[in-house]
Amino acid sequence: MRLNALDWVSQILILIGGLNWGLVGLFQYDLIAALFGPMSAAGRVIYIIVGIAAIVEVVSLIMKVGYGAVEDVPAASHEERHA
Repeated sequence: MRLNALDWVSQILILIGGLNWGLVGLFQYDLIAALFGPMSAAGRVIYIIVGIAAIVEVVSLIMKVGYGAVEDVPAASHEERHA
C-alpha cells in the first residue's frame, strides 16, 4: 500500500493527537495546552486540524477497504446467482 502526501500528513497529525491524549490520560498533562495556552485559539485550531485528519483517514480507510473488498470477491456466474 503506497501512501500519498495527504495520508502522510494526516497520519502524522493523528500520531501527535494520540500522543497528546496518552499524556493527558497517563499524566494529566495536555502538551498542546502547555505550548499554546489552555483552549487558546491556536490550540483549538490544532485540535480541529487533528480531528479533520482523523476524518480524512477514516474516509480513506473505508474507500481502500471498500475497493479491496470489491476487487477480491469474484463475480458470481449467472448459474450461481440463480441456483
